[in-house]
Amino acid sequence: MEKISQKDIDWLLNLKSSSGINKSLTLSQKRKKIALRVVGSLCLFFTLTILPFYLLIRTSVYLYLSYGFNGWISLTIGIIATILLLVVYMLILLRKVENRRLLYRYCIAGITSLVLGFSLYGVFYISSVNAKSEEIRSVYRSLHPVLRVAVATTTLADGGLIITDIQRNPEDYETMGLPVNHASLHYTQENGYVHAIDLRTAERWAIRNFLLRTSLEIMGFNTLRHVGTADHLHVALPLRKQ
Repeated sequence: MEKISQKDIDWLLNLKSSSGINKSLTLSQKRKKIALRVVGSLCLFFTLTILPFYLLIRTSVYLYLSYGFNGWISLTIGIIATILLLVVYMLILLRKVENRRLLYRYCIAGITSLVLGFSLYGVFYISSVNAKSEEIRSVYRSLHPVLRVAVATTTLADGGLIITDIQRNPEDYETMGLPVNHASLHYTQENGYVHAIDLRTAERWAIRNFLLRTSLEIMGFNTLRHVGTADHLHVALPLRKQ
């Protein structure tokens, strides 16, 4: 069995100066280098992990708002873009594997099934853990499909996320003692979908609410933190300007 040479060990520990002269590092310096590498690796890992989900939603929102694509078409293209990104990950990861053609085939099939399965889950299902009531769950499918998948994506990072409101009509505002909002995106729009949800922010850490709002805005959604009948975050998929 081939052994690791001292040269390889020196390279891994970065013990050689640019002039090629060995310099011993103090224990604290070695620990600092290891810590930096660990932090860098974790940052890279989280970036590569989050990027596919971001690409899925951001692509869908962009195509819907910029080109007026149907919500389902926008989502489909977002899914394809995500699959392609993950395939690139796979090609990089397996680039040194011998006889990898069959492995590629299985990996591509697995990636496609994973992305499609997740998207279908987000489109058709919301857990009771993430819905304030059964009424919320019953109107979940009235929500725009892109917004539904965005909610499913967000719950992966924030399992305690709770949807407090989706669909409304003018009478609901009167019941809540609020002025009727005739331009509310909680109403069913001309395309047949509701374009807004409310997420609970009360009794949650400020940093969690900040990360929640920031991530949704990066995905392309409009957000508004307001009290109304209770402290919540209003999240909306804007209507495309004609």
